[in-house]
Amino acid sequence: MSVHQDTFTRDHLPPRELWPELVFDLPELEYPSSLNCASWLLDDAVREGHGNKTVLFSEQGNLTYSELLAQANQIANVLKDKLKVVSGNRVLLRGYNSTELVAAWFAVLKVGGVVVTTVPLFRAAELKSIASKAAIDHALCDAALVDELHLARGQGGLLNHCLTWGDGQLEKLMLEQPKVFSNVLVASEDVCLLAFTSGSTGVPKATMHFHRDILAVTDVVGRHFLKTQSSDIYLGSPPLGFTFGLGALVLVPMRFRASSVMVPVPSAEALVKAIELFSVTCLFTAPTMYKNLLAVVTPDNIHTLEKCVSAGEPLFKEVYELWHDKTDIAIMDGIGATEMLHIFIGAGADEVRPGSTGKPLPGYQAKVVDGNGKEVPVGTEGMLVVRGPTGCRYLDAPGLQKDYVVDGWNQTGDLYKVDEEGYFWFVSRTDDLIVSSGYNIAAPEVESVLIQHPRVVECAVVGVNDHKRGKLVKAFIVVDSGTEELERLREELVDFVKSRIAPYKYPRAIEFVDSLPKTVTGKLQRKKLLD
Repeated sequence: MSVHQDTFTRDHLPPRELWPELVFDLPELEYPSSLNCASWLLDDAVREGHGNKTVLFSEQGNLTYSELLAQANQIANVLKDKLKVVSGNRVLLRGYNSTELVAAWFAVLKVGGVVVTTVPLFRAAELKSIASKAAIDHALCDAALVDELHLARGQGGLLNHCLTWGDGQLEKLMLEQPKVFSNVLVASEDVCLLAFTSGSTGVPKATMHFHRDILAVTDVVGRHFLKTQSSDIYLGSPPLGFTFGLGALVLVPMRFRASSVMVPVPSAEALVKAIELFSVTCLFTAPTMYKNLLAVVTPDNIHTLEKCVSAGEPLFKEVYELWHDKTDIAIMDGIGATEMLHIFIGAGADEVRPGSTGKPLPGYQAKVVDGNGKEVPVGTEGMLVVRGPTGCRYLDAPGLQKDYVVDGWNQTGDLYKVDEEGYFWFVSRTDDLIVSSGYNIAAPEVESVLIQHPRVVECAVVGVNDHKRGKLVKAFIVVDSGTEELERLREELVDFVKSRIAPYKYPRAIEFVDSLPKTVTGKLQRKKLLD
């Protein structure tokens, strides 16, 4: 039973009969019925004697476990006393990867709240959509990113209680608060995290994760896949608004009393600099970044690096071999999903098969099935399904829930095949989601922006193969009768999209056409655009 005072998330969970079958077949996955994962990850670390150890490294300043705990407690007191946040309230977080963002994340959990961490690149329209979907009225935001949040508030009538850091507002309130806080004890199945994924339709979907889920992924991924040690120092490019980044840079290292590095703008140069400066032992990023890093890494500037992990998009054998040849480090590939919270198939450094994603991690089961849910023979392509201690629960979306969870298995939307050794090999996505440089981009969302331009009559967006990014967002556009100055219009359309949704979603290729291929009923035929 939930102990949340605000029962919104409990009320909007899918019926339990629509949940995936959850599997807890490892002893470390047995958790008490009441817990607060913030206590396990942060408070307990200090109680165990790790208070003086640096947990977060940053060029802007490091934090020990004790210092992080003190800041999180002060923010929790601000949330409770100043913003009147009660357990179950959703709190939107907006910021670059930073020590402040991590402290705010823990503060929300400490008061029993539900964290909704957003990507810094999101614009007002996306923030408004998220706030509306999750009924969010509270927010903590980096002052450098607050303008779009203010626009979202003005448009949607939500997000009425917002505090900013970096301009002294939140910091001043923190100074008035004690550095101790009694964490709210909630149910292990109380929702603590809403992670949004755009999906293939462009309509925001919120995946709902429990306090227990947070610990489960650390005990599987950290213990069995990464074999995390307290001496490890983790670094990565994904923002904490992505569950890949959250798990890699906060959850896993802190579960094992290790450390991580916060890099606000993770360019290839910034990552290499951080590896050198903070003696990083493990790097997390997408294949596109590994390709970019090849131009700047040397044996000297990454000599402390022991492990490299890839996720977010397929790791092609060519990229693996280029990286291995230059660094002598085997990239550990993995596949995860926002719905599953983190990685569920992967291969340790000594088990890598270049080009393969790996095997199901301990605690997870996976198989490849046909359209009837029947497991296909070895070497045959089919749909990947998975189950384990975590699984899909969509916020207030029973139709989508029924599509994603079938017969107790999570349907990932990926085509795979399995070899004789049990290794899983990626084939393709089963929907129109464009995965470009590790970002999920929904074609209909980009189309919905392009069509707003006065010169655009019709448009269609697809993902085309690209050596550098995996997939490239390409737009086919029918314009009005005027065909002059199309090059200038192309630049104008790019800027138009960038100003309305996250800039990484803009079409990097635009082709002007006289018409779009359609069926006799008027339905767009996307596949013909790829011929």
